[in-house]
Amino acid sequence: MSSQTTAPPPLPAPAAASPAASAPVATRRDDPAVSSTARPLRVAGAAAQLAALGLVGPFVFIGLFAALASGLGLVFAAGVGIIVLIALAYVLFAVAWLENARIDGLYGFGLPPLSARRPTQPGFAGVLGMFWRQAIDPSVWRAIANLAISTILGALVVTLVTVAATGVTIAFAPLYADTVSMFGLDVPVTWAPLVGPIVALFSVAVIIGLALLHGVLSRLIMVPSRETQLAAEAREAGAQRAGAIRASEVERTRIERDLHDGVQPRLVSVGMTLGLARQKIDDDPTAAKALIEEAHTSTKAAITELRQLARGIHASVLDDRGLDAALSALAARSHVPVHLDVRIDGRCGRTAEAAAYFAIAESLTNAAKHSRATGVRVVVRSREDGSLWARVEDDGLGGARILPGGGLDGIANRIAAAGGTFRLDSPNGGPTALEVSVPCAS
Repeated sequence: MSSQTTAPPPLPAPAAASPAASAPVATRRDDPAVSSTARPLRVAGAAAQLAALGLVGPFVFIGLFAALASGLGLVFAAGVGIIVLIALAYVLFAVAWLENARIDGLYGFGLPPLSARRPTQPGFAGVLGMFWRQAIDPSVWRAIANLAISTILGALVVTLVTVAATGVTIAFAPLYADTVSMFGLDVPVTWAPLVGPIVALFSVAVIIGLALLHGVLSRLIMVPSRETQLAAEAREAGAQRAGAIRASEVERTRIERDLHDGVQPRLVSVGMTLGLARQKIDDDPTAAKALIEEAHTSTKAAITELRQLARGIHASVLDDRGLDAALSALAARSHVPVHLDVRIDGRCGRTAEAAAYFAIAESLTNAAKHSRATGVRVVVRSREDGSLWARVEDDGLGGARILPGGGLDGIANRIAAAGGTFRLDSPNGGPTALEVSVPCAS
């Protein structure tokens, strides 16, 4: 780990381009201009995928059920079954992820990608909770249910493809046979050119119907209802509001504590010192001068503390020069050597940058005060999904915990208020790693 304070070079400004020249024309799959060709191709793709699932899907579910039976049977055999069940949970996630991507790629429903669960609290309890949430994830089971239904439809499609091929073969039976048998029934050869195409066309029609049914069922199963989406948005808005309120309370408490424990006693001391100087100014001018000098020094220290407190409330450099420069100034003031690795494209939203900045600032403060770290690495990236991601890792003692009203609690609430995610990993003995991700649109 580097122990030098470094600041990355400024990124070159992107060349300006006219909106007409740079903005691509978006085309939706359900636009009338493309629906005439997209729908037949989509039905054909659905039929082909169903046929493939009809051949492969049964083996997938046989393997999943075998793993489940083995895990349950070996639960009490030295814990081997628990390992198998944990592995099964992540195999189910992988299968569900593929099914989610298949449906979204075929129909363009705009499904959010599935993401694996992460511990929400440190320690063994957090790991167990992560495995449990992964095992009962509703989005995973919706995808598995859709895969099961698609496999059943696929088996029917495979059967109908066989029937259609048989019908085509029978249509040409007068050229090579004297008698024709279809599904155990004897068909006169003279009727074969009529019966064969009818059977083939009927099979193709049913295959098309199954492909259309697959699209309808996939939409019902995979796409959340409007009520569910509104409920999720309401829960998210409630969580952000609660995080904002909690973050403001924690910040107010911090400001009150800093004023009460730092600036206020120093100003009281300045007042007392000036009072003593006023009493001595006639009888002992030399002592009074020394007291005034002491009061002057304390006043400058109080001004410095007030400046730092104001910087903790709002970093003006963040608005003036951006997150990169603000983090460079923060690293330069840190008591622990900081290695910065910042790669961001342009400016993010003010709320997102402020949330990331204060999360990093509080992490550096914790590393200096509590972790006995000798170095800190800060990595900041702007992601393709439009979010700002930051990771702070120190080589200290670890064991950091989120306590109500503490610095980490303030970070968690500030990030939640900005609509982001927060993750802390701090085992005893270290290292401590904190990751935050905030949407730039926040």
